[in-house]
Amino acid sequence: MCIRDSMRIVAIAAVVACASVLAAGCGGDSSGPVSLKWFIAIQPGGSIQKVAETCSKESGGKYDIEVELLPTDASQQREQLVRRLGAEDSSIDLIGMDVVWTAEFANAGWIQEFKGKEKQEVSKDVFPPVLKTATFENKLYGAPFNSNTQLLWYRKDLVPKPPTTWDQMIDMAEEMGPDNGGQIQVQSNRYEGFTAWTNAMILSAGGQILKSPTEVSLAEAPTEAGIAPMGRLANSSAAPSNLSTSDEDTSRLGFESGDAAFMVNYTFAYGSAKENVPDIAKNMAAARYPGIKDGEQSRPPLGGFNLGVSSFSKNSDLAFEAANCLTNPKQQLVVTELDGLPPVRENLYTDKVVTTAYPGFAELIRKSIETAGPRPVTPAYQDVTLAIQTALHPPDKIDPEDPKPAADELRDDVEKGVKREGLL
Repeated sequence: MCIRDSMRIVAIAAVVACASVLAAGCGGDSSGPVSLKWFIAIQPGGSIQKVAETCSKESGGKYDIEVELLPTDASQQREQLVRRLGAEDSSIDLIGMDVVWTAEFANAGWIQEFKGKEKQEVSKDVFPPVLKTATFENKLYGAPFNSNTQLLWYRKDLVPKPPTTWDQMIDMAEEMGPDNGGQIQVQSNRYEGFTAWTNAMILSAGGQILKSPTEVSLAEAPTEAGIAPMGRLANSSAAPSNLSTSDEDTSRLGFESGDAAFMVNYTFAYGSAKENVPDIAKNMAAARYPGIKDGEQSRPPLGGFNLGVSSFSKNSDLAFEAANCLTNPKQQLVVTELDGLPPVRENLYTDKVVTTAYPGFAELIRKSIETAGPRPVTPAYQDVTLAIQTALHPPDKIDPEDPKPAADELRDDVEKGVKREGLL
């Protein structure tokens, strides 16, 4: 081949290459924003799509957030993400993580640490318990997106003064009787909601499940004091017939049916009752999650989502920038307004959007999140939560007069779980 022909082929190849990488800026041009894929659970009010659209516009053409909606079931969400991240799928840029996934995903090397200015921006004014859910080994791996907590919902036409402990509540419900609203709705199916209940009970009694990501705590006295009311309720006339299969939705429906004067549940319960059963909603009031000992503050369950940046993203810098936008105060208020999810920043609870969403109980939610009890932070969380459910479910097997055998079984199973010894 002659030199002239070789030069001609090189020139043609250069033209083809330039055309094929036009999006990358050949000749200094650009074809549009970078597409960032955000995998997160669907929310019925459309807040996810709204904040993604807003941040895409505010990026000034740098990126466009493409939402990939995950199922509503947390186990199915995690399964889809674990499969993709385990395969180092580079199509994932941003991850909507349940608050209990942080340690597992960080330990596996699937998400990147927030550092410097990025860390400061996404953590400013965030509740300390919420930041704990986004942290592993003293490093921040998630940008807190929304929070949630449980309140005690009660019928003020049936209950003049709300109880402050579980024993008080059970006493009141038993006295009322099941035919007169004497039921207590809880989340007690064999699923993550049962772990959230157990954790809140033990923390409220002054104990904890783990003292480090690899060490079990479960001191005898607070563990037994925490789980005893669970067994008492399950063996009481105050227990609904579906107690051992109840979740957030069935307990909501049980309360809305008018059969229960009490319910512990997340903030969505108010809006649901207001829409579905206004006659009950007008007599619906909120109080702090019940404690174990009179005069000692409870540690309510803590829920929510954090945003992680995938370690396999090809656009990490832009993903961190998008995470900052998606979690800024303005976007958090959009999430509250459209889907009723509480903000993660303490200073937003006097904003009109929040006080309108939670009329009369915005401050109660703020205090509940401020003092809430995160579930154990450990890479072995899936094994630990299964261990808790295996040991204590159904709760009617807990003897409220002698909870020690159940507490011992819980300790043994959690020891195996944190070491990942054959529970899965």
